[in-house]
Amino acid sequence: MSLFDIKDKVALITGGNGGIGLGMAEGLARAGAHVMIAGRNRAKSEAAAATLAKLGGKTGVVEVAVQDPSSCSAMVATTIAQFGRLDILVNNAGINIRKQPEQYSPAEWREVLGVNLDGAFFSSQAAYPALQAAGGGKIINIGSMMSLFGTSFSPAYSASKGGIVQMTRSLATAWAKNNIQVNAILPGWIDTDLTRNARTEVTGLHDRVLTRTPAARWGTPGDFAGIAVFLASPASNFVTGAAIPVDGGWSIQG
Repeated sequence: MSLFDIKDKVALITGGNGGIGLGMAEGLARAGAHVMIAGRNRAKSEAAAATLAKLGGKTGVVEVAVQDPSSCSAMVATTIAQFGRLDILVNNAGINIRKQPEQYSPAEWREVLGVNLDGAFFSSQAAYPALQAAGGGKIINIGSMMSLFGTSFSPAYSASKGGIVQMTRSLATAWAKNNIQVNAILPGWIDTDLTRNARTEVTGLHDRVLTRTPAARWGTPGDFAGIAVFLASPASNFVTGAAIPVDGGWSIQG
């Protein structure tokens, strides 16, 4: 068996209908996995699934509100009903509200933490029995460079993504006995709808990113296809609890 063989494995990706999530979904589909796209916007998810279907594997769509544990359980149940098993969970769903800390309302703070951190935890909890039943599996959490660094304009997002790294380590420790590897990817500045909004909201952001990033460019969703296949495949069977930057060197530049 190839180290990177994930043919006929079943991957469930929250927020997989666009941006980094879709880039990862495309990488997994090209490698032979069947992919369930979970998201709030069904039409957008169906369009993403149609794109993935052209790459070879089976695809499906399920609606989910990740901050609701019962919705996460239903998402996993739907995946198993359609594909018969679950091998890979990618916790990618996320939101951001950009404003200074003193301007946050309690509801805004809870909304960001609820989707980004609670959602990843509840999805992982829901997936655990299925991964255990399959004899093991992979959980890939999406953190951020803000898991490592603070920023004045995204305090809730930074808190949630810092929490993702610690949650990843805890789940990796707890579930190693079940042959479940849990890792996190820390994206840098990636050209997505989320960061296009940031470029309009944060003056000078585009130029600052290019100046600090050794690769001298913004990342693309396609830059996450390879790391997704690695962390989903047997190649990473002895890698767990890691937080891996995919940022063109942004986090190492002084």
